[in-house]
Amino acid sequence: MNDKIKQDQVNKAVWAACDTFRGTVSPDIYKDYVLTMLFLKYISDVWQDHWDSYKKQYGDTPDLIAELMSNERFVLPDSANFYSLYDHRHEAGNGERIDKALHAIEDANVGKLRDVFQDISFNSNKLGEESQKNDLLRHLLEDFFKPELNMRPSRIGTLDIIGNAYEYLIKNFAADAGRKAGEFYTPPEVSELMAEIMDMAEGEEACDPTCGSGSLLMKCARQVQAKYNGSRKYALYGQESIGSTWALAKMNMFLHGEDNHRIEWGDTIRNPKLMDGDGRLKHFDVAVANPPFSLDKWGVDTAEADKFGRFRRGLPPKTKGDYAFILHMVETMKPKTGRMAVVAPHGVLFRGSSEGRIRQKLIEENLLDAVIGLPEKLFYGTGIPACIMILRKTKKDKNVLFIDASREFKSGKNQNQLDENHIAKIVGTYRSRQSVEKYAYLATPEELAANDYNLNIPRYVETFEEEAEIDLMAVRAERLKLKAELAALEDKMDGYLKELGY
Repeated sequence: MNDKIKQDQVNKAVWAACDTFRGTVSPDIYKDYVLTMLFLKYISDVWQDHWDSYKKQYGDTPDLIAELMSNERFVLPDSANFYSLYDHRHEAGNGERIDKALHAIEDANVGKLRDVFQDISFNSNKLGEESQKNDLLRHLLEDFFKPELNMRPSRIGTLDIIGNAYEYLIKNFAADAGRKAGEFYTPPEVSELMAEIMDMAEGEEACDPTCGSGSLLMKCARQVQAKYNGSRKYALYGQESIGSTWALAKMNMFLHGEDNHRIEWGDTIRNPKLMDGDGRLKHFDVAVANPPFSLDKWGVDTAEADKFGRFRRGLPPKTKGDYAFILHMVETMKPKTGRMAVVAPHGVLFRGSSEGRIRQKLIEENLLDAVIGLPEKLFYGTGIPACIMILRKTKKDKNVLFIDASREFKSGKNQNQLDENHIAKIVGTYRSRQSVEKYAYLATPEELAANDYNLNIPRYVETFEEEAEIDLMAVRAERLKLKAELAALEDKMDGYLKELGY
């Protein structure tokens, strides 16, 4: 085929597939079905493409073809593929057939796909009673059979197209999902900003302890690819507490060609799963996260006896878990190269009590590197402005850089955005590490102490704009001039009215 696929064609086709569910099933439910079907269709297309190629080369040796296919990135058992399901779409039992196919694929690829499909069932009553469900799934199979979604490698050329389509879907689902969106997606421009600041290098390891769908981690990976000629010499680690979101992250990684990852399912605070060989928390060069804002019931009861010592600087309030995630990340930074970027509500900068004591200790240990204030309405599901806190194990100095980027953004109806220029300005200011009038301020330890370790950005970055002085005599002269012009116009109008007989 010479009809090379275009990104917007795939994006439109996968988004159109959602029409099958709209008005019948809510987006926060059907997103998992559409994303899973995209993954199934892609691995089926790859399998079929490679099988056809081997058949063309070794047509008379089926055993050789079978041996070659057994070494595929993903192995598909007989009948456990999209096309077999499509062929039987008019028969009863679509949901059961799809579930069986997914479980067979999981069993055949247990090293990569263990438990990935356990949290989704196409045979679920969420899709309605049996006849409606069967009809919905028939339409879904037909949507993905369209020529625009022929994702054979010989046609699409690059895996990026499929990964980008997956990201496109996730972003659109986030826009529709309201408050739930924050559970699985960080706006791409915020992820890009954090990744550029972290500046991940070849050979480094990155972790996101609340990884959602994994997009933030992959932004860090792309820094390495861009700087080192496409190199994939790095490792990605993550943990996610919501099973269905963890599955999205796994599929997202594979669709982007990120096979060198380890994404665990579980609660990072209560049950951290990224450990080293000695049963201690694994350390990373880069830690990034967009944790849930001010999480209630984050696990204060188990934190009091935390065997990893994560809360030795203080116990966060039981109804606000922001510092629980921050302190966890601090403990996972490597001793020399470790650095982290975390999104948080502004309350972490100035709230008192235990949070104030934690904040003071982080500053006194010279771990806090920078605080970046972001515009409001950037994040899905909340309109409040947030900040990014940057911490480092090894710093250039003992100062803390404050950047107020809250007033510069691209305005949108529902979501505001940072464009390339906004990101470049923030990153450039962070790297130069100098005060910029009405935008950034480099605060000394003495200034921080004088402010009682309150990090509220307006205390350091003065953004007040003086109003221009008003020339009262000029205003009076302009008023008299306008008054005279108005009188002349009224006289003229009176003349017109007399001519008309009024």
